[in-house]
Amino acid sequence: MKLKICIAEDNHFLAKAIKEKLSFFEDIVIKFTAKNGAELIGKLEENHNIDAILMDIQMPEMNGVKATEIVKNKYPQIKVIMLTVVDDDDSVFSSIKAGANGYLLKEIDAEKLHKSILEVINGGAPMTPSIALKALNLLRNPIIVTEKLEDIKLSKRESEILLHLSKGLNYNLIAENLIISPSTVRKHIENIYKKLQVHNKIEAILKAKKQKLI
Repeated sequence: MKLKICIAEDNHFLAKAIKEKLSFFEDIVIKFTAKNGAELIGKLEENHNIDAILMDIQMPEMNGVKATEIVKNKYPQIKVIMLTVVDDDDSVFSSIKAGANGYLLKEIDAEKLHKSILEVINGGAPMTPSIALKALNLLRNPIIVTEKLEDIKLSKRESEILLHLSKGLNYNLIAENLIISPSTVRKHIENIYKKLQVHNKIEAILKAKKQKLI
Protein backbone atom coordinates (compact mmCIF):
# COMPACT_ATOMS: atom_id res chain seq x y z
CA MET A 1 0.00 0.00 0.00
CA LYS A 2 1.40 3.37 -1.02
CA LEU A 3 1.34 6.23 1.49
CA LYS A 4 -0.23 9.38 0.06
CA ILE A 5 1.79 12.45 1.02
CA CYS A 6 1.42 16.14 0.22
CA ILE A 7 3.89 18.97 0.76
CA ALA A 8 3.13 22.53 1.87
CA GLU A 9 6.22 24.61 1.06
CA ASP A 10 6.48 28.10 -0.47
CA ASN A 11 10.08 27.68 -1.65
CA HIS A 12 9.98 25.91 -5.03
CA PHE A 13 13.56 24.56 -4.70
CA LEU A 14 12.98 23.18 -1.21
CA ALA A 15 9.71 21.53 -2.32
CA LYS A 16 11.64 19.95 -5.22
CA ALA A 17 14.40 18.79 -2.82
CA ILE A 18 11.81 17.13 -0.51
CA LYS A 19 10.22 15.39 -3.51
CA GLU A 20 13.62 14.13 -4.61
CA LYS A 21 14.40 12.79 -1.12
CA LEU A 22 11.15 10.82 -1.17
CA SER A 23 11.47 9.62 -4.79
CA PHE A 24 13.77 6.78 -3.62
CA PHE A 25 10.95 5.08 -1.71
CA GLU A 26 8.42 2.98 -3.59
CA ASP A 27 5.89 3.01 -0.75
CA ILE A 28 5.38 6.80 -1.00
CA VAL A 29 3.47 8.80 -3.56
CA ILE A 30 3.37 12.63 -3.57
CA LYS A 31 -0.23 13.59 -4.35
CA PHE A 32 0.34 17.35 -4.59
CA THR A 33 2.32 20.32 -3.31
CA ALA A 34 0.95 23.66 -2.11
CA LYS A 35 2.71 27.03 -1.86
CA ASN A 36 0.95 28.08 1.35
CA GLY A 37 -1.61 27.00 3.93
CA ALA A 38 -4.57 28.48 2.05
CA GLU A 39 -3.69 26.62 -1.16
CA LEU A 40 -3.21 23.42 0.85
CA ILE A 41 -6.68 23.69 2.46
CA GLY A 42 -8.20 24.35 -0.99
CA LYS A 43 -6.52 21.27 -2.48
CA LEU A 44 -7.56 19.11 0.49
CA GLU A 45 -11.19 20.10 -0.09
CA GLU A 46 -10.87 18.52 -3.54
CA ASN A 47 -8.98 15.48 -2.29
CA HIS A 48 -8.44 14.74 1.40
CA ASN A 49 -7.56 11.08 0.84
CA ILE A 50 -4.09 11.87 2.20
CA ASP A 51 -2.07 10.02 4.85
CA ALA A 52 0.37 12.74 5.86
CA ILE A 53 1.32 16.35 5.16
CA LEU A 54 4.87 17.70 5.31
CA MET A 55 4.22 21.26 6.50
CA ASP A 56 6.47 24.29 6.38
CA ILE A 57 5.82 26.92 9.08
CA GLN A 58 6.71 30.23 7.49
CA MET A 59 4.54 30.63 4.39
CA PRO A 60 2.73 33.64 2.92
CA GLU A 61 -1.08 34.06 3.11
CA MET A 62 -1.49 31.32 5.71
CA ASN A 63 1.35 29.90 7.79
CA GLY A 64 1.85 26.24 8.66
CA VAL A 65 0.63 26.51 12.26
CA LYS A 66 -2.75 27.96 11.24
CA ALA A 67 -3.02 25.45 8.37
CA THR A 68 -2.27 22.58 10.80
CA GLU A 69 -5.04 23.74 13.12
CA ILE A 70 -7.57 23.81 10.24
CA VAL A 71 -6.42 20.44 8.86
CA LYS A 72 -6.67 18.82 12.30
CA ASN A 73 -10.17 20.18 12.88
CA LYS A 74 -11.47 19.20 9.43
CA TYR A 75 -9.50 16.00 8.76
CA PRO A 76 -8.21 14.67 12.12
CA GLN A 77 -7.10 11.40 10.50
CA ILE A 78 -4.43 13.18 8.40
CA LYS A 79 -1.03 13.24 10.09
CA VAL A 80 0.88 16.52 9.99
CA ILE A 81 4.68 16.67 10.25
CA MET A 82 6.22 20.12 10.54
CA LEU A 83 9.24 20.18 8.21
CA THR A 84 10.91 23.50 8.79
CA VAL A 85 14.09 25.46 9.48
CA VAL A 86 12.37 27.24 12.40
CA ASP A 87 13.19 25.78 15.79
CA ASP A 88 12.35 28.51 18.30
CA ASP A 89 10.25 27.58 21.36
CA ASP A 90 7.20 29.52 20.19
CA SER A 91 7.06 27.71 16.85
CA VAL A 92 7.51 24.31 18.50
CA PHE A 93 4.85 25.00 21.13
CA SER A 94 2.37 26.59 18.65
CA SER A 95 2.77 23.63 16.30
CA ILE A 96 2.16 21.09 19.08
CA LYS A 97 -0.86 23.08 20.29
CA ALA A 98 -2.21 23.22 16.72
CA GLY A 99 -2.08 19.41 16.57
CA ALA A 100 1.15 18.60 14.71
CA ASN A 101 2.11 14.92 14.95
CA GLY A 102 5.82 15.44 14.42
CA TYR A 103 8.43 18.16 14.05
CA LEU A 104 11.51 17.77 11.85
CA LEU A 105 14.17 20.15 10.63
CA LYS A 106 14.72 20.42 6.89
CA GLU A 107 18.31 19.21 6.91
CA ILE A 108 16.99 15.69 7.68
CA ASP A 109 18.32 13.03 5.28
CA ALA A 110 16.08 10.99 2.97
CA GLU A 111 16.31 7.79 5.02
CA LYS A 112 15.31 9.52 8.28
CA LEU A 113 12.50 11.45 6.59
CA HIS A 114 11.05 8.21 5.21
CA LYS A 115 11.39 6.51 8.60
CA SER A 116 9.67 9.48 10.29
CA ILE A 117 6.72 9.32 7.87
CA LEU A 118 6.28 5.59 8.63
CA GLU A 119 6.58 6.33 12.34
CA VAL A 120 3.89 9.01 12.28
CA ILE A 121 1.52 6.77 10.29
CA ASN A 122 1.96 4.12 13.02
CA GLY A 123 0.97 6.50 15.78
CA GLY A 124 4.43 7.83 16.66
CA ALA A 125 5.56 11.43 17.07
CA PRO A 126 8.86 11.79 15.18
CA MET A 127 11.04 14.71 16.23
CA THR A 128 14.50 15.96 15.41
CA PRO A 129 16.51 15.43 18.67
CA SER A 130 17.02 19.17 19.27
CA ILE A 131 13.26 19.70 18.90
CA ALA A 132 12.47 16.80 21.24
CA LEU A 133 14.66 18.53 23.82
CA LYS A 134 12.72 21.77 23.38
CA ALA A 135 9.43 19.88 23.69
CA LEU A 136 10.66 18.33 26.95
CA ASN A 137 11.64 21.74 28.26
CA LEU A 138 8.19 23.03 27.36
CA LEU A 139 6.70 20.09 29.26
CA ARG A 140 8.71 21.09 32.31
CA ASN A 141 7.90 24.77 31.91
CA PRO A 142 5.17 25.80 34.34
CA ILE A 143 4.37 28.96 32.33
CA ILE A 144 2.14 26.87 30.07
CA VAL A 145 -0.25 26.04 32.91
CA THR A 146 -2.63 28.94 32.41
CA GLU A 147 -5.86 27.33 31.32
CA LYS A 148 -8.59 26.44 33.79
CA LEU A 149 -8.36 22.87 35.07
CA GLU A 150 -11.41 20.95 33.89
CA ASP A 151 -12.72 17.90 35.66
CA ILE A 152 -11.62 15.12 33.31
CA LYS A 153 -12.37 11.51 34.15
CA LEU A 154 -10.43 8.75 32.41
CA SER A 155 -11.27 5.07 32.77
CA LYS A 156 -8.70 2.75 34.36
CA ARG A 157 -7.82 1.33 30.91
CA GLU A 158 -7.48 4.82 29.39
CA SER A 159 -5.14 5.85 32.22
CA GLU A 160 -3.02 2.72 31.65
CA ILE A 161 -2.76 3.42 27.92
CA LEU A 162 -1.88 7.07 28.52
CA LEU A 163 0.85 6.01 30.95
CA HIS A 164 2.28 3.64 28.33
CA LEU A 165 2.10 6.43 25.72
CA SER A 166 4.00 8.77 28.03
CA LYS A 167 6.80 6.18 28.20
CA GLY A 168 7.15 6.40 24.42
CA LEU A 169 5.59 3.04 23.52
CA ASN A 170 3.80 2.68 20.19
CA TYR A 171 0.31 1.21 19.67
CA ASN A 172 1.59 -2.33 18.99
CA LEU A 173 3.74 -2.48 22.12
CA ILE A 174 0.93 -1.08 24.26
CA ALA A 175 -1.41 -3.71 22.78
CA GLU A 176 1.10 -6.48 23.61
CA ASN A 177 1.63 -5.23 27.18
CA LEU A 178 -2.08 -4.93 27.92
CA ILE A 179 -3.03 -8.08 25.94
CA ILE A 180 -5.51 -6.24 23.72
CA SER A 181 -5.58 -5.59 19.96
CA PRO A 182 -3.86 -2.54 18.40
CA SER A 183 -7.26 -1.40 17.05
CA THR A 184 -8.63 -1.40 20.63
CA VAL A 185 -5.63 0.70 21.71
CA ARG A 186 -6.33 3.11 18.82
CA LYS A 187 -10.01 3.38 19.88
CA HIS A 188 -9.03 4.10 23.50
CA ILE A 189 -6.54 6.73 22.34
CA GLU A 190 -9.23 8.40 20.22
CA ASN A 191 -11.45 8.54 23.33
CA ILE A 192 -8.58 9.94 25.42
CA TYR A 193 -7.97 12.68 22.82
CA LYS A 194 -11.70 13.53 22.82
CA LYS A 195 -11.89 13.69 26.63
CA LEU A 196 -8.72 15.77 26.92
CA GLN A 197 -9.67 17.85 23.85
CA VAL A 198 -6.26 17.37 22.25
CA HIS A 199 -5.05 16.34 18.79
CA ASN A 200 -1.88 14.35 19.40
CA LYS A 201 0.19 12.30 21.79
CA ILE A 202 2.42 15.14 23.03
CA GLU A 203 -0.56 17.37 23.81
CA ALA A 204 -2.31 14.46 25.56
CA ILE A 205 0.72 13.75 27.77
CA LEU A 206 1.20 17.46 28.49
CA LYS A 207 -2.41 17.89 29.56
CA ALA A 208 -2.62 14.62 31.49
CA LYS A 209 0.50 15.50 33.53
CA LYS A 210 -0.84 18.98 34.18
CA GLN A 211 -4.18 17.55 35.32
CA LYS A 212 -2.34 14.93 37.46
CA LEU A 213 -4.04 12.15 35.48
CA ILE A 214 -0.73 10.30 35.07
